[in-house]
Amino acid sequence: MQFLKLVLFLITLYPSNFCYDQCVRDEDCEFKSQVLKHLEESDPIGTTIDKAMQEYKPCKKEGCHNQRIFLDLDEFSNGITRQMIEAVRNRGTLYQVIDQKMYRQRDCMFPARCSGVEHFLKPLLKKLPNMELVINVRDWPQIYKDWRQTKGPVLSFSKTVEYADIMYPTWGFWEGGPAISLYPTGIGRWDKHRQSISKAAEKHPWKSKISKAFFRGSRTSSERDSLVLLSREQPGLVDAQYTKNQAWKSPKDTLNAPPASEVSLEEHCQFKYLFNFRGVAASFRLKHLFLCKSLVFHVGDEWKEFFYDSLKPWVHYVPVKSDPSIDELRSLIQYFSEHDYLAEEIANRGFEQIWNHLRLEDCEQYWENLLTSYGKLLKYNVTLDQTLLKIS
Repeated sequence: MQFLKLVLFLITLYPSNFCYDQCVRDEDCEFKSQVLKHLEESDPIGTTIDKAMQEYKPCKKEGCHNQRIFLDLDEFSNGITRQMIEAVRNRGTLYQVIDQKMYRQRDCMFPARCSGVEHFLKPLLKKLPNMELVINVRDWPQIYKDWRQTKGPVLSFSKTVEYADIMYPTWGFWEGGPAISLYPTGIGRWDKHRQSISKAAEKHPWKSKISKAFFRGSRTSSERDSLVLLSREQPGLVDAQYTKNQAWKSPKDTLNAPPASEVSLEEHCQFKYLFNFRGVAASFRLKHLFLCKSLVFHVGDEWKEFFYDSLKPWVHYVPVKSDPSIDELRSLIQYFSEHDYLAEEIANRGFEQIWNHLRLEDCEQYWENLLTSYGKLLKYNVTLDQTLLKIS
């Protein structure tokens, strides 16, 4: 007990420096080692947050996401040939930019998604060199690194490290996102959602939020089951229920319970703790949750979008391992219920990161930077494919 009192006293005097500044004398190092060991054993989450903050370097206002472009295009650093494009042509929708005009193959699998992509491409035409692009508007990435196939550049909105796809800001920033009854034409217009959700957050400041974990969504993955089951065990701690999706046939599809009503993104802001799970690929909801100034619990780290690298675990959100158990979820939620100041700090940092660095203009700039860099890699002269449709 006396040792703990001393630790707390020192931390009060030197909140972060005591734990992580370099010691000088051997006896200081030994004592500091004992303190750190005690902290890690008594409060491992708090210690992890402190370490994450010590290591965190905020990104610059301009180019917060540009490192992702370099990483993705590094797969094609030796150049992109016509043969590579032909090899992957059927993996997405073919686009050509020729003399500041844009052409697209006539059949787009998801017209609203292609329209959302084209919204970002059209303003760039006067700045772009001639090029060919294969843009995948399916949910799933296309170029698995371990397949014995000719590697070619395919642009996809989401991927895991097993794929060589080049990520781009999804069509859903403008239109063609997931369609539910509340958003029958699909979630889109990120600029408008930024305004409406942030206004909802103002109506529900931290101290007035409901101290529960919250989730609404369809059962696209059994990974979500643990949170829903915890909600049934402890409804005072969690409100998590399944809604219908297009594949729903019976209550069995919502884990043997009637489907719940859908809840608008703005209504999520009532709750302190918001859960994000992957869907078929990366979840479209993640960026919206941060705007509530609620604490985001992000489950799994396999799936990425272009902006995920700028979000740091324990700094902007609480990372949760894939397929968490009920006990693991309960423990995490209870910890932040008991450490309210930490929860609020992370929630505010998450909001600021998305608000300042994921504006619609940031998506537009990313498209420009990506295609400018991509165009420099083409090793052939692009000629018009007469089967394509002129778009702009």
